[in-house]
Amino acid sequence: MNDAIPVTRTTDHGTAKLMPDIDRERAWLLTVDGAPQSYVDLDDPAHLEFEYTRRLGHVLDVVAEPGAALDVLHLGGGALTLPRYVAVTRPGSRQDVVEADRGLLELVSGYLPLPQGAHIALHAADARAWLEDAPAASADVLLADVFSGSRVPAHLTSVDYVRAAARVLRGSGVYLANLPDSAPFAFLRSQLATLATAFEELVLIAEPGVLRGRRFGNAVLVAGHHAIDVAALARLTAADAFPARVEHGAVLREFIGDARAVRDAEAVPSPEPPGGAFGIG
Repeated sequence: MNDAIPVTRTTDHGTAKLMPDIDRERAWLLTVDGAPQSYVDLDDPAHLEFEYTRRLGHVLDVVAEPGAALDVLHLGGGALTLPRYVAVTRPGSRQDVVEADRGLLELVSGYLPLPQGAHIALHAADARAWLEDAPAASADVLLADVFSGSRVPAHLTSVDYVRAAARVLRGSGVYLANLPDSAPFAFLRSQLATLATAFEELVLIAEPGVLRGRRFGNAVLVAGHHAIDVAALARLTAADAFPARVEHGAVLREFIGDARAVRDAEAVPSPEPPGGAFGIG
C-alpha cells in the first residue's frame, strides 16, 4: 500500500493538491481547485489514466514512425503527464513545456521528478505570448491542454492564435488540442472552423456518449497540413479500455456546419462545466 501523504500548495492560479494513488506505489493525482488535472505514475510514465490523455497518447503514437524522436511543444503543463509519455515512448525527443502557473511547475518538478535524461525544458509563461515569440518551423507536434480553472482561455481560441500555432509547426507538423464541450457543441464547432483557417486536415476524437449529447466531456482535435493516419488512430481508440469515435472528412464537415471561425475580438472561453462534471469526491 502507498504510504505517501497528500501535498497541498497555493500556487499562482489556484490551490493544487498532489494525492497518492493507494493502488500504485508511485502514482499521483494532481487536482487544481478540486478538479482532477493530471495523473502520473513515476514508475510507469507510459501509463495514461485519464481518457482524454489516452486519446492524445494514441495520436502521439501515430504521428510518426514508432519510437522516432520528435520536437514537441506543450502548451499547458499540469503534472507533465504527456511530456513524460513522449520521453519514454520516443527517446531523444526534445520537448518544451509552457505553463503560466510558475508555482504549479515548481510543485510538480519538486515532488514528481522527471525521468533521468529526459530533454524537457520548463517555461513559466503565457502560452500565446510564448508561442508568438517561438521560432518558426521549430516543432513537429504542438499539444495544447491549457485551462484557466476549468475553462480554456479565450485568447487561445482565435484565428490569430491558430495562425501562430501553424507558424511554429513544421510542414509535416501536427496540432493537438484538448477541448471540453457538450451538445449543441457551439464551442467545439467554432474551434474546428477556426482550425480550418490554417490547416487542411482535421480529425475529432470523442467518446460516443459525448458526441450523442448525453454528457459534457472532453474532445481531442487533431489538425495538420497532411493526411493523418485515421485508420491506425481509429483502431487504437476502438481497442482502448475507454473506446472513442474518430470523425473526419465529410462527416466532420457536416458536424462543423455553418460555424464561423473566431476572431480575437469575439473570442470567449470554453463553456463552464456543469456542476460535478470533472470533480472528485
